[in-house]
Amino acid sequence: MASFSVLDLSPITEGSSAADALRNTLDLARHAERLGYHRYWLAEHHNIPSVASAATSVVIAHVAGGTSRIRVGAGGIMLPNHSPLVIAEQFGTLESLFPGRVDLGLGRAPGSDQLTAVALRRNPAVDTFPQDVIEVMALFREPAPGQRVHAIPGAGLRVPVWILGSSLFGAQLAADLGLPFAFASHFAPRLLTQAIDVYRSRFRPSEHLAQSRLMLGVNVVAADTDAEARRLFTSHQQVFLALRTGHPRPLPRPVDPDRFEAQLTPLERAELQHTLSTAIVGSRETVRDGVSAFLARHRPEELIVTGQIFDHAARVRSYEILAAAGDELERARPAASQAS
Repeated sequence: MASFSVLDLSPITEGSSAADALRNTLDLARHAERLGYHRYWLAEHHNIPSVASAATSVVIAHVAGGTSRIRVGAGGIMLPNHSPLVIAEQFGTLESLFPGRVDLGLGRAPGSDQLTAVALRRNPAVDTFPQDVIEVMALFREPAPGQRVHAIPGAGLRVPVWILGSSLFGAQLAADLGLPFAFASHFAPRLLTQAIDVYRSRFRPSEHLAQSRLMLGVNVVAADTDAEARRLFTSHQQVFLALRTGHPRPLPRPVDPDRFEAQLTPLERAELQHTLSTAIVGSRETVRDGVSAFLARHRPEELIVTGQIFDHAARVRSYEILAAAGDELERARPAASQAS
């Protein structure tokens, strides 16, 4: 049975502030820890009105300091925005403060639009992502004789590094370096099957990992009824379309799903159906069956779940329902094994 983790974008909802979003993030992390989720990851995005986790390392410290057992980390840090030394120092600091609980997921995209990327002092024409990943990992090792630049803190701490991706590039890099791989199937499912095949077939064991470890992202919106889950999911659909059309906005209130769908253009409907095709939306039974089918088809070692839900209490409830569905699947596993 795959382990379940949380990917949180610290959603800023209409009428609320980033401070509210960050308080809700810590509250959700505490619930996730109590419910038995394995990791709690935050994502780096910039200039997006619905996301409060731009200063990702700071938010990770906020979450780690308010929890005690759950692993915390980045899903991910957009490495082209930063120097490898700065990231090694930041995550070396986090590992020093919260030993044995910190993960570093590294992504290749800027996590922003091109204008914001320039404001971040990024040169989009130069792609040094593979070399930068190797440099970060080298900075986490014990310093070599004669090495003059050290990550302090960081050197010798060997913070676990993951490669994040939404294409075959990330799958190939993770396989070549012998690193765990997280695929962004929650918003980019088109190459999901091919990326899994590339990663698993080309994986090379390394000092970091003896065999491949695959994490897949999925949107889950769970509620007490299918109808209520569909209604809650419209917040995610609205904010996604706003972002894709170049009009980002805070996470909006949910609306009537039938009316929302009736107002979509054919292009918008196709965009949502394709890009959010892996979303699992419904009651506990619907979510249980959807998660079971997804796991059976792709066989990941880990599922990382995000849910863009306007009402914080409903978001907490969604993760509670998912945890219950996961427990139900786990209990059914021995019976299924015996039957086979």
